[in-house]
Amino acid sequence: MSTALLTHPDCLQHVTPSGHPERVDRLMAIYAALDAMDQTDLTRVDAPLGRDADILRVHPQAHIDAVNTSAPDAGSVSLDADTHMSAGSLKAAYRGVGAMTKAVDMVLGGEVQNAFAAMRPPGHHAEKQTPMGFCLFGNVAIAAKHALDVHGLDRVAVVDFDVHHGNGTQDLLWDEGRALFISSHQMPLYPGSGAAHETGASGNILNVPLEPNSGGAELRKAYDRVILPALNDFKPQLVLISAGFDAHRSDPLANLNWDEADFVYATHALCDIADTHAQGRIVSTLEGGYDLDALAASTRAHLEVLIERGTHG
Repeated sequence: MSTALLTHPDCLQHVTPSGHPERVDRLMAIYAALDAMDQTDLTRVDAPLGRDADILRVHPQAHIDAVNTSAPDAGSVSLDADTHMSAGSLKAAYRGVGAMTKAVDMVLGGEVQNAFAAMRPPGHHAEKQTPMGFCLFGNVAIAAKHALDVHGLDRVAVVDFDVHHGNGTQDLLWDEGRALFISSHQMPLYPGSGAAHETGASGNILNVPLEPNSGGAELRKAYDRVILPALNDFKPQLVLISAGFDAHRSDPLANLNWDEADFVYATHALCDIADTHAQGRIVSTLEGGYDLDALAASTRAHLEVLIERGTHG
């Protein structure tokens, strides 16, 4: 089967202030890298608009209302020091939700083997009632709940290898025993959460802090000794990935020393888990990554693994 690539031009209309690291150029760099790939086994899909009913599985109505009423008709507004909305941000955020629910539908429906959502704004920092860290809605948590509640799965794993802890995903899935959330991240670093003792209401949260300036060897040790055994014990029926590429050695916002080969390793390792327990079913979504060249190369490497594994197993 093929791999789905979900994206939408509306994501280019989410405009942040000059000098902001989460900028339109990120998606343009990814598009250029993906356009240079062999797309024989890639199914391109325009992301639909997400529905409030999907968002309500993890966020209360008050959060949806606050995000909607904050959206400006023109110009830009700041929700906090890092998180901004322009006139096009609200529609882009709803596209991010729609991309993930559509991707889950396609993968679980057998239309494609796996999927990658190249969307912005990202989502893994958005807490129940708090947009933060460039994020408005918790896209990957929404996808997990969609798989559980709509498709009737019993076990969904979310693995986050963004360099920053996925505090929003953790908050949104804290009480959801059917979901296992695993985050590897640099610590100390923004947002300050993600200690190993944060384990969720039913032991369904696994945080794996990594030392600043550590690299691929430490990544592999964390996966081999902690992350992969936990996933094998959980036996997920679907694997969701928060694919942040800001652990790259070139990224300006953090201090891990990964390169493209490390993202390839992590992607293959998660595909192995999906092959063993989830019929190979994976949905991945873009989170961070702020050096444009590193972001483009790492995203391409990640997607090439998904295509390879989706086509050949």
